[in-house]
Amino acid sequence: MLQFATVFRILGVMSAFFGVAMAVPWAFGHLTGDPSATGLGIAAACALGLALILLATTPKEAREVSHREGFLIVTLTWLLAATLGALPYLFCGLTESVTDAFFEAMSGFTTTGSTIFSGLDSMPRAILLWRAITQWLGGMGMILLSIAILPLLGVGGMQLFKAETPGPVADKIRPRVRDTAARLWGIYTFFTVVETFCLMVAGVPFYDALCHSLTTLPGGGFSTHDASIAYFHSAAVDTIVTCFMLAGGINFVLYFRLLSGRWWTIPRESELKFFALLFLSACTATILSIHATHYPHWGEAIRYGVFQVATCITTTGFATADYATWPHLPQGILMLLMVSGAMAGSTSGAMKDVRVLLLFKQGFQQLRQMVHPHAVTRVRLSGRTVAPEILHAIWGFFFLYLAVLALASLALAALHMDLVSAVTAVITAMGNCGPGLGAVGPSHTFEALPATAKWILSLCMLLGRLELYTVLVLFLPEYWRK
Repeated sequence: MLQFATVFRILGVMSAFFGVAMAVPWAFGHLTGDPSATGLGIAAACALGLALILLATTPKEAREVSHREGFLIVTLTWLLAATLGALPYLFCGLTESVTDAFFEAMSGFTTTGSTIFSGLDSMPRAILLWRAITQWLGGMGMILLSIAILPLLGVGGMQLFKAETPGPVADKIRPRVRDTAARLWGIYTFFTVVETFCLMVAGVPFYDALCHSLTTLPGGGFSTHDASIAYFHSAAVDTIVTCFMLAGGINFVLYFRLLSGRWWTIPRESELKFFALLFLSACTATILSIHATHYPHWGEAIRYGVFQVATCITTTGFATADYATWPHLPQGILMLLMVSGAMAGSTSGAMKDVRVLLLFKQGFQQLRQMVHPHAVTRVRLSGRTVAPEILHAIWGFFFLYLAVLALASLALAALHMDLVSAVTAVITAMGNCGPGLGAVGPSHTFEALPATAKWILSLCMLLGRLELYTVLVLFLPEYWRK
């Protein structure tokens, strides 16, 4: 039986955490005389008040969280984050629509990067800082989920590395989740600080450098300017952001191995090789295509092509060019990258390369089996045999991913959206990528979409970020039975 008291107590702790997080932009706004500080303060007070109610009305004794309760806690935590995260947008008067505020907050915490706001250059700086913080917290939250929590629930890309002994993954970063979280936070924060410093060296003011660092590492894409990274007109800035987007797309377990002196194991990782091959192949095809049509100088073609491939494969959502005007070939490549994503255990969204790689491997295994029907073959990943149940789970995930994508796209089309806009909006929402094509392209916002479409896309963001199973299992009647 589900222990709802335990669930609500954990939500109370999370509500307090979000309230404290809101206090950061409130303090910034208060010190700088930002008029949005009042709204942020009220929102923080609401979050802390809810935390006080939940903590005061639930028992203090610690109870072990069961497998079933884990799914509910993870899903409700993200819904709570989006609900509380929407309050500053409402209380600061940026929108009167609950739908728009929730959409923006869900996009932030799921690190999707889709926005309903325009005129970012004149928006209160404290609010822009809050938008960046939502993505930074969401990105670290996804790393902790994918490495420490989802494998324990039997789902997620890192399920492949689940250990039999206590600990989150077979690499045994540390034997306890708390120690794992501390070290991951340290790596994540270090990258954020380094990127901020690099951007400042490249001539970006501290405020802009900080906000863009907070949204680069998590693969978020929220910017402080309508023109996104193109605002800076700097090849150096493009290069720095590209490098850190790719850094966020790599499995954070590999960074820990590097720091612990086990660097020689990294080149053997099949998923890392696949990620690098996919990135380089997409860059080559994109650069050749846009050089022939849009950028006669190779330097420009390389600069814009590499950046857009990096932002799509890591599902970040930044832009330095309007790729909706590019030829259909690079557009198709970018859309495919938004479906595949980067590595498991990274801040990237979408399916994750480990799943795509194993689907390829099993497909070729089936072809070889047709030639040699009596041969005994095994699918291997980084030298390890992949269990059949893992492959079955990946095929199940693949089917559900395509099914949700198709159904949500049809639902948006039924709301009178053109098919290109509908399909790419769902692809970007489920992949947590940001802009798509058509009416939701890089030069547009999602503000004009019908309210129903925004709720559908918000659900798609949640499904994509929590890797489908975590949310969909709650819709099974047997989940709620005693």
